[in-house]
Amino acid sequence: MSMAERTDIDDSETVSLHQRILSDIREKILSGTWAPGHRIPFEHELTAEYKCSRMTVNKALSQLAKAGLIERRRRSGSFVRQPQSQAAVLELHDIRIEVEALGLPYRYERLERLRRRSNVEDRALLGLSAAGSVLAVEGLHFAGERPFALEQRLINLSAVAEARDEEFLEIAAGPWLIGRVPWSEAEHRIRAVAADETIADVLDIDPGAPCLVVERRTWSAEHPVTHVRFIYPAESHTLVARFTPSQG
Repeated sequence: MSMAERTDIDDSETVSLHQRILSDIREKILSGTWAPGHRIPFEHELTAEYKCSRMTVNKALSQLAKAGLIERRRRSGSFVRQPQSQAAVLELHDIRIEVEALGLPYRYERLERLRRRSNVEDRALLGLSAAGSVLAVEGLHFAGERPFALEQRLINLSAVAEARDEEFLEIAAGPWLIGRVPWSEAEHRIRAVAADETIADVLDIDPGAPCLVVERRTWSAEHPVTHVRFIYPAESHTLVARFTPSQG
């Protein structure tokens, strides 16, 4: 065997090991096996486990850190990253906080839960390239006795497998996801709509009344996690963004 042929095989084996380490750790994080704050095995431990060079392990961990799944602390090691609670403009938080900030009692009621094979609309909303299992959950958030927001959510079960067995009767899907899945990117879309008969009935408002719709998609690394649509009666909800002048 020539030296060139040996080098090609070595490079292939290195790439394969790198991808294997990357996939193994990512799967443990996204499945919830390793919860936020869990310490990743040290580099020398992974080197021994996978029988590879420390450079290969370091490359995989660096990629996971860049994707936002882990954080690397000097002299302490690498840890599964704690879920982010804020975005640059809008927060990803529990609606309970919004309601309680108004001095009103909060209550959540699940309206519908359906696990299904994703359809064309589901894949478009989640940004999925192929069909798979999704969980559709609809719920209503109350402020006192009044409906505060209607939540319509899709969860990508290939990214959050443990959601398959969660009923979401005691807790809304939002805070449940924030507590389990470290998200790395989010997108918000905001628009106004007139309430149709169904929305008007759920929110206890007149048909045609203006509503504020906030749609959000979140990703963990490159994996779509969830798409959610919050529908608020416009007269009772305001979005506020506080920011400073950009530098340069």
